[in-house]
Amino acid sequence: MEIFQNLAMGFGVAFTPINLLLCLFGCLIGTLIGVLPGIGPLATIAILLPVTFGLSPAGALIMLSGIYYGAQYGGSTTAILLRLPGESSSIVTCIDGYQMALKGRAGSALAIAAFGSLFAGCVGTILIGVFGPALAKFSEGFRSPEYFALMVFGLTAAVILANGSPVKAIGMIVFGLALGLVGTEAQSGTVRYAFGIPELFDGIDFVPLAMGLFGFAEMMNNLDNTEQAPVKTANIGGMTPNREEVRRAIPAVLRGTAVGSLLGILPGGGAVLSSFASYTLEKRITKYPHQFGAGAVEGVAGPESANNAGAQTSFIPLLTLGIPSTPIMAVMMGAMTMQGIAPGTAIITDRPELFWGIIASMWIGNLMLVIINLPLIGIWIKLLHVPYRLLFPCILVLCCVGAYCISSSTFIVFLMAGFALIGYLFSKLGCEAAPMTLGFILGPLMEEHFRRAMILADGDVTILVRRPISAVLIVAALGVVFLIVSPSFRKTREVAFRE
Repeated sequence: MEIFQNLAMGFGVAFTPINLLLCLFGCLIGTLIGVLPGIGPLATIAILLPVTFGLSPAGALIMLSGIYYGAQYGGSTTAILLRLPGESSSIVTCIDGYQMALKGRAGSALAIAAFGSLFAGCVGTILIGVFGPALAKFSEGFRSPEYFALMVFGLTAAVILANGSPVKAIGMIVFGLALGLVGTEAQSGTVRYAFGIPELFDGIDFVPLAMGLFGFAEMMNNLDNTEQAPVKTANIGGMTPNREEVRRAIPAVLRGTAVGSLLGILPGGGAVLSSFASYTLEKRITKYPHQFGAGAVEGVAGPESANNAGAQTSFIPLLTLGIPSTPIMAVMMGAMTMQGIAPGTAIITDRPELFWGIIASMWIGNLMLVIINLPLIGIWIKLLHVPYRLLFPCILVLCCVGAYCISSSTFIVFLMAGFALIGYLFSKLGCEAAPMTLGFILGPLMEEHFRRAMILADGDVTILVRRPISAVLIVAALGVVFLIVSPSFRKTREVAFRE
Protein backbone atom coordinates (compact mmCIF):
# COMPACT_ATOMS: atom_id res chain seq x y z
CA MET A 1 0.00 0.00 0.00
CA GLU A 2 2.92 2.32 0.62
CA ILE A 3 3.76 2.49 -3.08
CA PHE A 4 0.24 3.70 -3.89
CA GLN A 5 0.52 6.41 -1.26
CA ASN A 6 3.86 7.47 -2.72
CA LEU A 7 2.41 7.51 -6.24
CA ALA A 8 -0.50 9.63 -5.03
CA MET A 9 2.02 12.09 -3.61
CA GLY A 10 3.95 12.01 -6.89
CA PHE A 11 0.87 12.70 -9.01
CA GLY A 12 0.06 15.58 -6.67
CA VAL A 13 3.44 17.09 -7.59
CA ALA A 14 3.24 16.26 -11.32
CA PHE A 15 -0.33 17.55 -11.75
CA THR A 16 0.48 21.10 -10.66
CA PRO A 17 -0.10 23.47 -13.61
CA ILE A 18 3.54 24.57 -13.91
CA ASN A 19 4.88 21.01 -13.85
CA LEU A 20 2.30 19.86 -16.41
CA LEU A 21 3.39 22.70 -18.71
CA LEU A 22 7.07 21.83 -18.19
CA CYS A 23 6.33 18.18 -18.94
CA LEU A 24 4.49 19.15 -22.13
CA PHE A 25 7.29 21.54 -23.11
CA GLY A 26 9.92 18.85 -22.54
CA CYS A 27 7.96 16.29 -24.56
CA LEU A 28 7.47 18.73 -27.45
CA ILE A 29 11.13 19.78 -27.49
CA GLY A 30 12.20 16.14 -27.18
CA THR A 31 10.02 15.13 -30.10
CA LEU A 32 11.31 18.06 -32.15
CA ILE A 33 14.98 17.25 -31.61
CA GLY A 34 14.19 13.57 -32.16
CA VAL A 35 12.74 14.49 -35.56
CA LEU A 36 15.56 16.86 -36.54
CA PRO A 37 18.68 14.78 -37.31
CA GLY A 38 22.04 15.83 -35.93
CA ILE A 39 21.04 17.54 -32.68
CA GLY A 40 20.05 14.79 -30.25
CA PRO A 41 18.81 14.85 -26.65
CA LEU A 42 22.30 15.06 -25.15
CA ALA A 43 23.12 18.32 -26.93
CA THR A 44 19.64 19.74 -26.28
CA ILE A 45 19.68 19.01 -22.56
CA ALA A 46 23.16 20.53 -22.32
CA ILE A 47 22.00 23.66 -24.16
CA LEU A 48 18.93 24.06 -21.94
CA LEU A 49 20.79 23.64 -18.64
CA PRO A 50 20.87 27.42 -17.99
CA VAL A 51 17.07 27.50 -18.28
CA THR A 52 16.77 25.22 -15.25
CA PHE A 53 18.23 27.87 -12.91
CA GLY A 54 14.89 29.63 -12.73
CA LEU A 55 12.87 26.45 -12.15
CA SER A 56 12.11 24.34 -9.10
CA PRO A 57 14.14 21.12 -8.79
CA ALA A 58 11.08 19.01 -9.65
CA GLY A 59 10.13 21.20 -12.61
CA ALA A 60 13.68 21.21 -13.99
CA LEU A 61 14.04 17.43 -13.85
CA ILE A 62 10.55 16.83 -15.23
CA MET A 63 11.32 19.03 -18.23
CA LEU A 64 14.76 17.49 -18.91
CA SER A 65 13.36 13.96 -18.50
CA GLY A 66 10.61 14.76 -21.00
CA ILE A 67 13.24 15.86 -23.51
CA TYR A 68 15.10 12.57 -23.12
CA TYR A 69 12.28 10.09 -23.55
CA GLY A 70 10.45 12.42 -25.98
CA ALA A 71 13.41 12.16 -28.34
CA GLN A 72 12.93 8.39 -28.51
CA TYR A 73 9.41 8.96 -29.90
CA GLY A 74 10.39 11.66 -32.36
CA GLY A 75 13.27 9.71 -33.84
CA SER A 76 10.95 6.95 -35.05
CA THR A 77 8.82 9.33 -37.15
CA THR A 78 11.53 10.32 -39.62
CA ALA A 79 13.14 6.87 -39.44
CA ILE A 80 9.92 5.30 -40.72
CA LEU A 81 8.79 7.98 -43.18
CA LEU A 82 12.13 9.18 -44.54
CA ARG A 83 14.70 6.53 -43.62
CA LEU A 84 16.35 9.34 -41.69
CA PRO A 85 16.94 8.59 -37.99
CA GLY A 86 16.49 11.78 -36.05
CA GLU A 87 17.92 10.08 -32.93
CA SER A 88 20.67 7.44 -32.80
CA SER A 89 18.44 4.96 -30.99
CA SER A 90 16.15 4.94 -34.06
CA ILE A 91 18.82 3.87 -36.53
CA VAL A 92 17.67 0.25 -36.63
CA THR A 93 14.04 1.38 -37.04
CA CYS A 94 15.01 2.73 -40.47
CA ILE A 95 15.70 -0.76 -41.76
CA ASP A 96 12.20 -2.24 -41.61
CA GLY A 97 10.15 0.87 -40.76
CA TYR A 98 10.97 2.55 -44.06
CA GLN A 99 10.29 -0.65 -45.99
CA MET A 100 6.84 -0.81 -44.37
CA ALA A 101 6.30 2.81 -45.44
CA LEU A 102 7.21 1.99 -49.04
CA LYS A 103 4.56 -0.72 -48.95
CA GLY A 104 1.92 1.77 -47.84
CA ARG A 105 2.04 0.68 -44.17
CA ALA A 106 3.73 3.80 -42.75
CA GLY A 107 0.72 4.68 -40.61
CA SER A 108 0.66 1.17 -39.18
CA ALA A 109 4.38 1.31 -38.41
CA LEU A 110 4.00 4.70 -36.69
CA ALA A 111 1.07 3.44 -34.60
CA ILE A 112 2.95 0.30 -33.56
CA ALA A 113 6.02 2.35 -32.65
CA ALA A 114 3.94 4.84 -30.64
CA PHE A 115 1.92 2.35 -28.64
CA GLY A 116 4.89 0.01 -28.17
CA SER A 117 6.86 2.94 -26.78
CA LEU A 118 3.94 3.89 -24.54
CA PHE A 119 3.73 0.38 -23.10
CA ALA A 120 7.49 0.12 -22.63
CA GLY A 121 7.65 3.56 -21.04
CA CYS A 122 4.92 2.66 -18.56
CA VAL A 123 6.63 -0.63 -17.66
CA GLY A 124 9.98 1.12 -17.26
CA THR A 125 8.39 3.70 -14.99
CA ILE A 126 6.80 0.96 -12.89
CA LEU A 127 10.20 -0.68 -12.52
CA ILE A 128 11.67 2.59 -11.26
CA GLY A 129 8.90 2.86 -8.68
CA VAL A 130 9.19 -0.78 -7.56
CA PHE A 131 12.92 -1.42 -7.66
CA GLY A 132 14.17 2.12 -7.04
CA PRO A 133 13.33 2.23 -3.32
CA ALA A 134 14.48 -1.40 -2.87
CA LEU A 135 17.84 -0.66 -4.51
CA ALA A 136 18.15 2.53 -2.49
CA LYS A 137 17.51 0.56 0.72
CA PHE A 138 20.15 -1.98 -0.31
CA SER A 139 22.63 0.82 -0.99
CA GLU A 140 22.13 2.23 2.50
CA GLY A 141 24.82 -0.23 3.56
CA PHE A 142 27.22 1.36 1.09
CA ARG A 143 30.13 3.29 2.50
CA SER A 144 32.96 5.05 0.74
CA PRO A 145 34.77 1.82 -0.33
CA GLU A 146 31.59 0.53 -2.01
CA TYR A 147 30.88 3.82 -3.75
CA PHE A 148 34.45 4.09 -5.01
CA ALA A 149 34.36 0.51 -6.33
CA LEU A 150 30.98 1.12 -7.96
CA MET A 151 32.30 4.17 -9.80
CA VAL A 152 35.39 2.28 -10.96
CA PHE A 153 33.12 -0.46 -12.34
CA GLY A 154 30.90 2.12 -14.05
CA LEU A 155 33.84 3.78 -15.81
CA THR A 156 35.37 0.50 -16.96
CA ALA A 157 31.99 -0.70 -18.26
CA ALA A 158 31.64 2.57 -20.18
CA VAL A 159 34.86 1.71 -22.04
CA ILE A 160 33.33 -1.50 -23.43
CA LEU A 161 30.16 0.15 -24.60
CA ALA A 162 31.77 3.23 -26.15
CA ASN A 163 32.12 3.33 -29.94
CA GLY A 164 35.55 3.18 -31.49
CA SER A 165 38.87 2.25 -29.95
CA PRO A 166 38.89 1.19 -26.27
CA VAL A 167 42.26 2.93 -25.93
CA LYS A 168 40.70 6.21 -27.02
CA ALA A 169 37.80 5.68 -24.63
CA ILE A 170 40.21 5.10 -21.74
CA GLY A 171 42.14 8.21 -22.72
CA MET A 172 38.96 10.27 -22.74
CA ILE A 173 37.97 8.99 -19.30
CA VAL A 174 41.40 9.88 -17.91
CA PHE A 175 41.16 13.33 -19.48
CA GLY A 176 37.74 13.80 -17.89
CA LEU A 177 39.08 12.69 -14.51
CA ALA A 178 41.88 15.25 -14.82
CA LEU A 179 39.43 18.05 -15.67
CA GLY A 180 37.38 17.11 -12.63
CA LEU A 181 40.41 17.76 -10.42
CA VAL A 182 40.76 21.39 -11.51
CA GLY A 183 40.11 23.84 -8.69
CA THR A 184 40.63 24.03 -4.95
CA GLU A 185 41.07 20.71 -3.15
CA ALA A 186 38.59 20.55 -0.29
CA GLN A 187 40.74 19.13 2.54
CA SER A 188 44.05 20.92 2.08
CA GLY A 189 42.81 24.05 0.29
CA THR A 190 45.42 23.55 -2.44
CA VAL A 191 44.58 25.01 -5.86
CA ARG A 192 45.20 22.46 -8.60
CA TYR A 193 45.64 22.95 -12.34
CA ALA A 194 44.09 26.44 -12.35
CA PHE A 195 47.19 28.05 -13.92
CA GLY A 196 46.62 31.23 -11.94
CA ILE A 197 43.17 31.87 -13.45
CA PRO A 198 40.88 33.02 -10.62
CA GLU A 199 37.72 31.81 -12.41
CA LEU A 200 39.04 28.23 -12.21
CA PHE A 201 39.72 28.26 -8.47
CA ASP A 202 36.25 26.81 -7.86
CA GLY A 203 36.68 24.24 -10.60
CA ILE A 204 35.33 23.99 -14.14
CA ASP A 205 31.63 24.66 -14.38
CA PHE A 206 29.66 21.78 -15.83
CA VAL A 207 27.36 23.94 -17.98
CA PRO A 208 29.99 25.39 -20.39
CA LEU A 209 31.65 21.97 -20.63
CA ALA A 210 28.40 20.22 -21.55
CA MET A 211 27.18 22.97 -23.87
CA GLY A 212 30.54 23.16 -25.62
CA LEU A 213 31.22 19.45 -26.00
CA PHE A 214 27.71 18.39 -26.98
CA GLY A 215 25.94 21.54 -28.16
CA PHE A 216 28.45 23.59 -30.12
CA ALA A 217 30.65 20.70 -31.24
CA GLU A 218 27.64 18.81 -32.61
CA MET A 219 26.49 21.88 -34.53
CA MET A 220 29.96 22.37 -35.99
CA ASN A 221 29.97 18.76 -37.17
CA ASN A 222 26.55 19.24 -38.77
CA LEU A 223 27.73 22.34 -40.60
CA ASP A 224 30.48 20.23 -42.18
CA ASN A 225 27.71 18.53 -44.16
CA THR A 226 27.05 21.28 -46.69
CA GLU A 227 24.72 19.20 -48.82
CA GLN A 228 21.13 18.83 -47.68
CA ALA A 229 19.36 15.91 -49.27
CA PRO A 230 15.84 16.58 -50.52
CA VAL A 231 13.12 15.34 -48.22
CA LYS A 232 11.00 12.56 -49.71
CA THR A 233 8.07 11.65 -47.54
CA ALA A 234 6.47 8.24 -47.83
CA ASN A 235 2.70 7.91 -47.96
CA ILE A 236 1.43 7.56 -44.38
CA GLY A 237 -1.75 5.66 -45.19
CA GLY A 238 -4.08 4.30 -42.53
CA MET A 239 -3.03 4.44 -38.88
CA THR A 240 -4.64 1.13 -37.85
CA PRO A 241 -2.45 -2.02 -37.94
CA ASN A 242 -4.08 -5.14 -39.33
CA ARG A 243 -4.66 -8.27 -37.26
CA GLU A 244 -1.52 -10.04 -38.49
CA GLU A 245 0.68 -7.04 -37.66
CA VAL A 246 -0.81 -6.80 -34.16
CA ARG A 247 -0.30 -10.54 -33.59
CA ARG A 248 3.37 -10.29 -34.49
CA ALA A 249 3.99 -6.94 -32.83
CA ILE A 250 2.74 -7.79 -29.33
CA PRO A 251 5.41 -10.45 -28.52
CA ALA A 252 8.10 -8.19 -30.01
CA VAL A 253 6.95 -5.30 -27.82
CA LEU A 254 7.10 -7.53 -24.73
CA ARG A 255 10.59 -8.79 -25.60
CA GLY A 256 11.83 -5.31 -26.47
CA THR A 257 10.48 -3.96 -23.19
CA ALA A 258 12.30 -6.69 -21.24
CA VAL A 259 15.58 -6.13 -23.10
CA GLY A 260 15.43 -2.35 -22.76
CA SER A 261 14.47 -2.47 -19.10
CA LEU A 262 17.48 -4.63 -18.29
CA LEU A 263 20.09 -2.88 -20.44
CA GLY A 264 18.92 0.58 -19.36
CA ILE A 265 20.05 -0.11 -15.81
CA LEU A 266 23.55 -1.24 -16.81
CA PRO A 267 26.40 1.29 -17.10
CA GLY A 268 26.72 2.46 -20.69
CA GLY A 269 23.39 0.90 -21.69
CA GLY A 270 20.45 3.22 -22.24
CA ALA A 271 18.27 3.62 -25.30
CA VAL A 272 20.81 3.13 -28.09
CA LEU A 273 22.25 -0.19 -26.94
CA SER A 274 18.75 -1.43 -26.07
CA SER A 275 17.38 -0.82 -29.57
CA PHE A 276 20.31 -2.58 -31.27
CA ALA A 277 20.12 -5.54 -28.87
CA SER A 278 16.37 -5.88 -29.41
CA TYR A 279 16.70 -5.86 -33.19
CA THR A 280 19.43 -8.51 -33.01
CA LEU A 281 17.23 -10.66 -30.77
CA GLU A 282 14.19 -10.35 -33.03
CA LYS A 283 16.24 -11.19 -36.09
CA ARG A 284 17.57 -14.37 -34.49
CA ILE A 285 14.31 -15.79 -33.12
CA THR A 286 11.88 -14.75 -35.86
CA LYS A 287 9.88 -17.23 -37.92
CA TYR A 288 10.09 -14.83 -40.85
CA PRO A 289 13.84 -14.18 -41.37
CA HIS A 290 13.34 -13.36 -45.06
CA GLN A 291 11.18 -10.35 -44.12
CA PHE A 292 13.84 -8.63 -42.01
CA GLY A 293 15.19 -5.75 -44.04
CA ALA A 294 12.07 -5.86 -46.20
CA GLY A 295 9.43 -4.61 -43.75
CA ALA A 296 9.21 -6.97 -40.76
CA VAL A 297 6.88 -5.50 -38.15
CA GLU A 298 9.04 -7.00 -35.37
CA GLY A 299 11.91 -4.83 -36.59
CA VAL A 300 9.89 -1.77 -35.62
CA ALA A 301 7.98 -2.96 -32.55
CA GLY A 302 10.95 -4.48 -30.70
CA PRO A 303 13.57 -1.72 -31.02
CA GLU A 304 11.10 1.12 -30.46
CA SER A 305 9.85 -0.52 -27.27
CA ALA A 306 13.39 -1.28 -26.14
CA ASN A 307 14.75 2.24 -26.61
CA ASN A 308 11.96 3.80 -24.57
CA ALA A 309 12.20 1.19 -21.80
CA GLY A 310 15.96 1.73 -21.71
CA ALA A 311 15.48 5.49 -21.53
CA GLN A 312 13.22 5.10 -18.49
CA THR A 313 15.19 2.54 -16.49
CA SER A 314 18.49 4.38 -17.00
CA PHE A 315 17.17 6.74 -14.31
CA ILE A 316 17.33 3.95 -11.68
CA PRO A 317 21.10 4.01 -10.92
CA LEU A 318 21.10 7.82 -11.01
CA LEU A 319 18.19 8.32 -8.63
CA THR A 320 19.10 5.49 -6.23
CA LEU A 321 22.90 5.22 -6.27
CA GLY A 322 23.88 8.61 -7.60
CA ILE A 323 25.75 6.93 -10.49
CA PRO A 324 25.02 8.05 -14.08
CA SER A 325 24.78 5.02 -16.36
CA THR A 326 24.86 6.99 -19.63
CA PRO A 327 26.22 10.36 -20.82
CA ILE A 328 22.70 11.81 -20.76
CA MET A 329 22.31 10.70 -17.16
CA ALA A 330 25.65 12.40 -16.44
CA VAL A 331 24.21 15.66 -17.77
CA MET A 332 21.06 15.06 -15.71
CA MET A 333 23.27 14.55 -12.68
CA GLY A 334 24.93 17.88 -13.41
CA ALA A 335 21.51 19.52 -13.54
CA MET A 336 20.60 17.99 -10.18
CA THR A 337 23.85 19.19 -8.64
CA MET A 338 23.19 22.72 -9.89
CA GLN A 339 19.81 22.55 -8.17
CA GLY A 340 21.50 21.63 -4.89
CA ILE A 341 20.33 17.99 -5.05
CA ALA A 342 22.73 15.18 -4.18
CA PRO A 343 21.77 12.18 -6.36
CA GLY A 344 21.46 8.92 -4.47
CA THR A 345 19.51 7.43 -1.61
CA ALA A 346 18.97 10.87 -0.06
CA ILE A 347 16.50 11.73 -2.83
CA ILE A 348 14.10 8.95 -1.81
CA THR A 349 14.47 9.47 1.94
CA ASP A 350 14.86 13.26 2.17
CA ARG A 351 13.05 14.40 -1.00
CA PRO A 352 10.37 11.75 -1.66
CA GLU A 353 8.10 14.30 -3.37
CA LEU A 354 10.85 14.90 -5.92
CA PHE A 355 11.51 11.20 -6.62
CA TRP A 356 7.85 10.21 -6.91
CA GLY A 357 6.97 13.42 -8.75
CA ILE A 358 9.47 12.52 -11.48
CA ILE A 359 8.04 8.98 -11.73
CA ALA A 360 4.45 10.27 -11.98
CA SER A 361 5.49 12.81 -14.63
CA MET A 362 6.94 10.00 -16.75
CA TRP A 363 3.53 8.33 -16.97
CA ILE A 364 1.94 11.64 -17.87
CA GLY A 365 4.68 12.44 -20.37
CA ASN A 366 4.45 9.09 -22.17
CA LEU A 367 0.71 9.55 -22.56
CA MET A 368 1.23 13.11 -23.78
CA LEU A 369 3.68 11.88 -26.41
CA VAL A 370 1.20 9.49 -28.00
CA ILE A 371 -1.54 12.13 -27.99
CA ILE A 372 0.57 14.93 -29.48
CA ASN A 373 2.84 12.96 -31.80
CA LEU A 374 0.48 11.19 -34.17
CA PRO A 375 -1.58 14.30 -35.09
CA LEU A 376 1.57 16.43 -35.54
CA ILE A 377 3.41 14.11 -37.93
CA GLY A 378 2.81 16.44 -40.89
CA ILE A 379 4.25 19.44 -39.01
CA TRP A 380 7.36 17.53 -37.92
CA ILE A 381 8.04 16.47 -41.49
CA LYS A 382 7.73 20.06 -42.77
CA LEU A 383 10.35 21.19 -40.25
CA LEU A 384 12.89 18.98 -42.03
CA HIS A 385 12.76 21.38 -44.98
CA VAL A 386 14.35 24.15 -42.86
CA PRO A 387 18.08 24.34 -43.75
CA TYR A 388 20.34 23.68 -40.81
CA ARG A 389 22.35 26.82 -41.58
CA LEU A 390 19.28 28.83 -40.53
CA LEU A 391 18.80 26.91 -37.28
CA PHE A 392 22.45 27.21 -36.28
CA PRO A 393 22.53 30.99 -35.53
CA CYS A 394 19.43 30.74 -33.33
CA ILE A 395 20.92 27.92 -31.29
CA LEU A 396 24.25 29.76 -31.10
CA VAL A 397 22.66 32.88 -29.64
CA LEU A 398 20.63 30.81 -27.17
CA CYS A 399 23.76 29.04 -25.94
CA CYS A 400 25.79 32.22 -25.49
CA VAL A 401 23.00 34.06 -23.66
CA GLY A 402 22.36 31.06 -21.42
CA ALA A 403 26.04 30.63 -20.57
CA TYR A 404 26.50 34.34 -19.83
CA CYS A 405 23.48 34.40 -17.53
CA ILE A 406 25.04 31.75 -15.27
CA SER A 407 27.58 34.13 -13.73
CA SER A 408 27.35 37.31 -15.84
CA SER A 409 30.91 36.58 -16.93
CA THR A 410 32.33 36.43 -20.43
CA PHE A 411 34.84 33.85 -19.17
CA ILE A 412 32.08 31.22 -19.17
CA VAL A 413 31.32 31.99 -22.82
CA PHE A 414 34.98 31.70 -23.81
CA LEU A 415 35.29 28.49 -21.79
CA MET A 416 32.29 27.08 -23.64
CA ALA A 417 33.88 28.03 -26.97
CA GLY A 418 37.09 26.31 -25.91
CA PHE A 419 35.28 23.09 -25.09
CA ALA A 420 33.43 23.36 -28.41
CA LEU A 421 36.76 23.36 -30.26
CA ILE A 422 38.00 20.47 -28.13
CA GLY A 423 34.81 18.50 -28.80
CA TYR A 424 35.02 19.19 -32.54
CA LEU A 425 38.67 18.11 -32.62
CA PHE A 426 37.91 14.94 -30.68
CA SER A 427 35.12 14.03 -33.10
CA LYS A 428 37.52 14.36 -36.01
CA LEU A 429 40.01 12.13 -34.22
CA GLY A 430 37.34 9.51 -33.55
CA CYS A 431 37.26 10.15 -29.79
CA GLU A 432 33.87 10.20 -28.06
CA ALA A 433 33.19 13.01 -25.62
CA ALA A 434 30.73 10.91 -23.60
CA PRO A 435 33.36 8.90 -21.63
CA MET A 436 35.12 12.17 -20.87
CA THR A 437 31.90 13.56 -19.39
CA LEU A 438 31.46 10.51 -17.19
CA GLY A 439 35.03 10.90 -15.97
CA PHE A 440 34.49 14.60 -15.27
CA ILE A 441 31.33 13.93 -13.27
CA LEU A 442 32.60 10.93 -11.33
CA GLY A 443 36.20 12.08 -10.84
CA PRO A 444 35.65 14.41 -7.85
CA LEU A 445 33.26 11.87 -6.27
CA MET A 446 35.78 9.05 -6.70
CA GLU A 447 38.51 11.15 -5.11
CA GLU A 448 36.27 12.08 -2.18
CA HIS A 449 35.18 8.50 -1.50
CA PHE A 450 38.71 7.16 -1.91
CA ARG A 451 40.01 9.66 0.65
CA ARG A 452 37.23 8.74 3.06
CA ALA A 453 37.94 5.03 2.57
CA MET A 454 41.61 5.57 3.36
CA ILE A 455 40.72 7.55 6.49
CA LEU A 456 38.33 4.78 7.52
CA ALA A 457 41.05 2.12 7.06
CA ASP A 458 44.01 4.20 8.34
CA GLY A 459 45.56 4.15 4.88
CA ASP A 460 45.09 0.41 4.27
CA VAL A 461 44.09 0.09 0.61
CA THR A 462 43.06 -3.54 1.11
CA ILE A 463 39.79 -2.28 2.58
CA LEU A 464 38.53 -2.22 -1.00
CA VAL A 465 38.75 -6.03 -1.18
CA ARG A 466 38.01 -6.83 2.46
CA ARG A 467 34.45 -5.55 2.27
CA PRO A 468 32.24 -8.01 0.31
CA ILE A 469 30.32 -5.60 -1.91
CA SER A 470 33.32 -3.50 -2.87
CA ALA A 471 35.35 -6.68 -3.50
CA VAL A 472 32.69 -8.00 -5.90
CA LEU A 473 32.62 -4.68 -7.75
CA ILE A 474 36.41 -4.55 -8.00
CA VAL A 475 36.48 -8.12 -9.35
CA ALA A 476 33.77 -7.18 -11.86
CA ALA A 477 35.82 -4.16 -12.95
CA LEU A 478 38.89 -6.39 -13.40
CA GLY A 479 36.75 -8.75 -15.46
CA VAL A 480 35.79 -5.86 -17.69
CA VAL A 481 39.46 -4.90 -18.08
CA PHE A 482 40.21 -8.50 -19.07
CA LEU A 483 37.54 -8.29 -21.75
CA ILE A 484 38.96 -5.01 -23.04
CA VAL A 485 42.44 -6.48 -23.53
CA SER A 486 41.14 -9.77 -24.96
CA PRO A 487 41.84 -9.87 -28.74
CA SER A 488 38.84 -12.08 -29.49
CA PHE A 489 36.48 -9.75 -27.63
CA ARG A 490 37.90 -6.67 -29.38
CA LYS A 491 37.33 -8.32 -32.75
CA THR A 492 33.74 -9.26 -31.84
CA ARG A 493 33.09 -5.75 -30.52
CA GLU A 494 34.39 -4.10 -33.71
CA VAL A 495 32.17 -6.33 -35.85
CA ALA A 496 29.13 -5.56 -33.68
CA PHE A 497 29.59 -1.81 -33.88
CA ARG A 498 30.32 -1.98 -37.62
CA GLU A 499 27.02 -3.76 -38.16
